[in-house]
Amino acid sequence: MKKYVTISVLREVKELLEKEKKNRDWSEFLLELYREAKLYRAKSAFEELRRLLDEKELENIIRSSEEFRRRFKFR
Repeated sequence: MKKYVTISVLREVKELLEKEKKNRDWSEFLLELYREAKLYRAKSAFEELRRLLDEKELENIIRSSEEFRRRFKFR
């Protein structure tokens, strides 16, 4: 059996979130918010790297990452 918990938030916050969640249950809605926030942060970090690094540096990072993935093995 799944366990449920209570999260205390200000009434104004709950009312705002309820308008956005529409007919979804709270778990589904909050997981979606979490995933969207995580994706946004990852994209923002990548865009910041693109802004800071030139094309050659980005290509070197991609190549290094691909090489690491090819060579990495669990023992």
